[in-house]
Formats: sequence, C-alpha cells, structure tokens
Amino acid sequence: MPRETPYLAVAEVLRARILAGEWEIGERLPSRARLAVEYGVGRNVMQRAVDRLIIDGLLEGRAGSGTYLRMPRERLRLVRSRHRERQDWKERGRADAWDSHSRVRVPAPEPIAERLAISSGDLCVHTHYEFLAEGQPVQLSASWEPMAITDGTPIVLPEQGPLAGKGVVERMRSIGVVISTVVEVPRPARATQRQANLLGISVGDLVLQIERTIFDTDGRPVETADMVIPDARREVVYEFGVDLP
Repeated sequence: MPRETPYLAVAEVLRARILAGEWEIGERLPSRARLAVEYGVGRNVMQRAVDRLIIDGLLEGRAGSGTYLRMPRERLRLVRSRHRERQDWKERGRADAWDSHSRVRVPAPEPIAERLAISSGDLCVHTHYEFLAEGQPVQLSASWEPMAITDGTPIVLPEQGPLAGKGVVERMRSIGVVISTVVEVPRPARATQRQANLLGISVGDLVLQIERTIFDTDGRPVETADMVIPDARREVVYEFGVDLP
C-alpha cells in the first residue's frame, strides 16, 4: 500500500478484514507496528487508523496487552442542546443517579483562573460529579465557581440548599445573575488511571473531554467545568435550534 495512503483508507481496509471474519470476537490483532509494516505506512498512520476503529466500536485497546476485536456494543446518544442545560438521556432513560462532593475556599489553579477571568489563587467552590445511567458510570465532571459570586448566598454549594441539583442557570438566576452564553470545547483524550477507575474502563481508553464555561449577560464567567465521557459508551451530539424571524 502506498506510504501516502491516509489513515482513513487504512482503517477501511482493516474494517473490511474485520467484517469478513478474519479475526474472532475477543481475538488479539497483530501489533500496530506489524500492521504498519504490512501496509507500508508509518506507525502514526496505523495508530490513527486503529483509533478510528476503536471509536467506531469494532476494536478495543487494552493497556499493556494490545488491540482486540470487541463484541459489538451500541453507543448511546448524549444530546448537548442549547435548549437544555442538562444532558438528554431520553433514548435509554435519564441519568438516574449521581454523586457529588464539594469543597469550599479552594484556590483556583492558574489554568482555571484564566478560564474564570480571576486571579490565580482566588477562592472557588470545587465540585466533583460522577453520573450513572442504567447502573453504568457514564460521565465525570469537575466544576469551579468563584466564591466572589456565590459566597454568603444560599446557592454557594451546588448540590445543597433550596436549589440543589437545579443547575447553574437556575441557581445563578436566584441571586440575580442571568446566564446568556455557554461555550463548550470538546477534545479527544485518553483515560487516566483515576478516570478509568471511576468509569470502569481501561487506562488509555478513548474519552471525550468537554471544557465548558458559562457566562452571564456581562460576559463574566460564572462557572467552568471539565467533563469526561467514555467514548465507547456514549456518542455526543450537539443540537442547535434556529431562531425564527
């Protein structure tokens, strides 16, 4: 195969071999280095081709072991919508449980401070979330809110008080802060040891990380969060409404 063949073409050739039954479910594929030699492509090209098939649910990578043909599994849809603050789980039931833990007066690390337009070390409420749907861990989230906005109010703790669990928009509105914009930046990543333990996946499995920041009508960031979603279990779909004239 020509060296300049793009990774998608390599992925399609591998896909055809998989669908033709060359390997059985659970069987280990040849190493990526060996496949790269076989196809006459660089290791980076083969890496991306295999990653594509992992994303598509045909293969799974096992840290320190190799790449295996996996049992086909449906990836459930998670809808991110401008009309909803929380995720839409309606296709297979809503997120039926979550656990959260908040800490107050946590100094903002420099990257978080930049996202919140505050000074490094300014005090925040830091909340960790673990979401479950149908008994499976499906998402992690780490949220930061500046205490300069919520300190001394009933909503200082996101999951306690009269508006516990209502979400950022409704909570902020109760103290006169009106939300106007939500910005999300999705990035592919590999699961860390901690993320893998919490999500019940393998270290190095593909995940989607979404960096979300919420702004009020003055353009002030009032919350920022990092969400981690296991790629093998959920596909993320963005839904945008159209404003009618």
